[in-house]
Amino acid sequence: MTRQEMKVTAARIGVLIGKSGSTKREIEEKIGIALQIDSEEGTVTIEGEDPVAVMTAMSVVQAINRGFSPERAYRLLEDEDMMLDVIDLTDLSDTARHLERLRGRIIGKGGTSRAQIEDMTNTEISVHGKTVAIIGLPEQSETARKAVEMLIQGVPHENVYAFLDRKKKEAKREMLEYYS
Repeated sequence: MTRQEMKVTAARIGVLIGKSGSTKREIEEKIGIALQIDSEEGTVTIEGEDPVAVMTAMSVVQAINRGFSPERAYRLLEDEDMMLDVIDLTDLSDTARHLERLRGRIIGKGGTSRAQIEDMTNTEISVHGKTVAIIGLPEQSETARKAVEMLIQGVPHENVYAFLDRKKKEAKREMLEYYS
């Protein structure tokens, strides 16, 4: 029996549990583990026979804790190579206003910037609190992370999109070469 414990912020406990426990049940069924949620303490205990399933469940719970909806967090179950990458903005911003500005650059007007990065890298991105979380395959996540880092460094959005476009074309070319 493998057992892992982790903290979940009070604001995300409700999302993790879901209406009448529906999300908690769904995670348990999809992954084949048992979740114990202590809403007072914010502690989540994951238990299961299969250590890989327990680690997968930890990633899903962590993704929900980092602001993803359960549906988006389930992308981690689509492929064993799917990963959750978290960028901590704490060290990159000295004031709350600076943090807000960074978050704003990453999200973009009406979420356009975030959506553009997600579309061009086939990833899911959540800007939540002091972190940016990315769900995707390793190569796609790396490209999305690079795009987010460029925005944090103040690179103009057009240049970031041009970078993503180049990366997308490279990936397509590599795919065609691989299959031809």
